[in-house]
Amino acid sequence: MTGTTDTPPREPARHPALPHGEHVELPGRGTTFVRRLTGPEGAPTVLLLHGWTASMDLNFFTCYRKLARHFHVVALDHRGHGQGIRSRRAFRLEDCADDAVALLDVLGIEQAIPVGYSMGGAVASLVWKRHRPRTEALVLCATAPFFHHTRQERLGFLSLGGLAAMARLTPAQSRRWLTERFYLHRKRDQWEAWAVEEAARHDWRMVLEAGRAIGRFDARPWMGEIDVPTSVVVTMRDSVVPTHRQVKWFEGIPEAEALRVDGDHDVIIAHADRFVPMLVRAIESAHERAVAQ
Repeated sequence: MTGTTDTPPREPARHPALPHGEHVELPGRGTTFVRRLTGPEGAPTVLLLHGWTASMDLNFFTCYRKLARHFHVVALDHRGHGQGIRSRRAFRLEDCADDAVALLDVLGIEQAIPVGYSMGGAVASLVWKRHRPRTEALVLCATAPFFHHTRQERLGFLSLGGLAAMARLTPAQSRRWLTERFYLHRKRDQWEAWAVEEAARHDWRMVLEAGRAIGRFDARPWMGEIDVPTSVVVTMRDSVVPTHRQVKWFEGIPEAEALRVDGDHDVIIAHADRFVPMLVRAIESAHERAVAQ
């Protein structure tokens, strides 16, 4: 006689309808996961750069096909996130920017409009800083030119560096157990099964190092030099990146345009019907200003 259990069998994860994706080798850098959608003839290319602890799908799954009605779309997973590059090197935002441009090289794309969400905004600005000729314009969403200010915030980001150092010394099996025990199990009641599975792909040592890198990021000394048309999409009730910090991009980048969306940091998912049309408008505005230059 077989035993019985009160736990029902887990249903297979139901993924949203995602566009085709593929693993792409970036010469000398590693392999990442990429999605690419073809837009209207003559449309600009947008390069989607996701936020911390997310992946391109977790961040942008509500946007792919709606954006492709207007633009060519390229997206990739950042290092350590999702199916992004795995490396023993410490995580650097600069490497993420260089990865994104290396992908443009592989795909034969001369210029793109980096669209960065949260941490991806820092990466997008570094694409401009390190690869100005490849940057047609910029779109910065739910992000800021710096992510720490108070002593408590600085200590929080420093602690991530310590956890990352510990993770380097922890066997992979133990890291997977800790990920399940202290992160994923808390998300199971909040996220759909496919999203939990996606987050389980992360290399959490690299993700922790990414948190430390975010804490060190500060674009204030050079953001006034940004010379491409820029749209800043500000999330007006953001509990993760305070609105007053997001506005610093608008105040610091010459002739930047600000667009406002009523929502929290997850508005791109929770209220996609509100956010995505504003994102389209922000990209179109930046592109039109770039063409007019």
